[in-house]
Amino acid sequence: MRVLRSLMPPVLALVVIVAVWEALVRVLDVPLYLLPPPSAIARAAATGLGDLALAASVTARAALYGFLLSAVIGTLSAIVLSASRVLERALYPYTVFLQTVPIVAIAPLLVLWFGAGMRAVTVSAFIVSVFPVIANALAGIRSVEPALRDLFRLYGASRFATLTKLEMPSALPSLVTGLRVAAGLAVIGAIVGEFVAGFSDSGGGLGILILSSYRQLRTDLLFAAVFFASMLGLLLFGLVNLTGYFLLSRWHPSARETRAAH
Repeated sequence: MRVLRSLMPPVLALVVIVAVWEALVRVLDVPLYLLPPPSAIARAAATGLGDLALAASVTARAALYGFLLSAVIGTLSAIVLSASRVLERALYPYTVFLQTVPIVAIAPLLVLWFGAGMRAVTVSAFIVSVFPVIANALAGIRSVEPALRDLFRLYGASRFATLTKLEMPSALPSLVTGLRVAAGLAVIGAIVGEFVAGFSDSGGGLGILILSSYRQLRTDLLFAAVFFASMLGLLLFGLVNLTGYFLLSRWHPSARETRAAH
């Protein structure tokens, strides 16, 4: 019952938005190529379900690979940066640089360096999603209570023991937050990467389908592809949320509050 009560408001809001959208498009007689009604988008999705599913699987693979790379490399980078303030001051600005570089501007370079297709798209997803992981993991490690650090130092704990038994457990909530952000950004990075680098013998992803739909003025299919891309982002975000809940539910207040809310 709690789950139903929590789901009811967004479901009702969605029904109202879709109904108003459908009615306005029909009453105002908006051309299909400008703004299709939800019924036309649904028909396009049903008709092109095979192509949409195939494209979504290609994009999902690239986004997942990029996200996993950002999770591993981002966490390791945060650990390295946390080892020295001098090292952090020297290298952290370059991690910020990754976040500020327009991925569309460097996507052609990714094609030159990694070839068109999955590798370039994966790197695009990685570049877009790695910074939140580094920033949140580093902030979590830095936020460890000084008294606990002193206690570990008093008992002669090694650097590895301090990292694995104090710093990483303390940083886990912040790391999960960074991974939540990275999950959505990985899908965005994959779609943008496909705009430039996403053609290969194995077939294109949702980015290619969006471009082809735009060129053909198939706005209904374009909306359907965008919807599938959004669902990929939500799915990856949900997986991160679920993993974070299982990791934090026994000891961290945020997970207990989430469980109570549901």
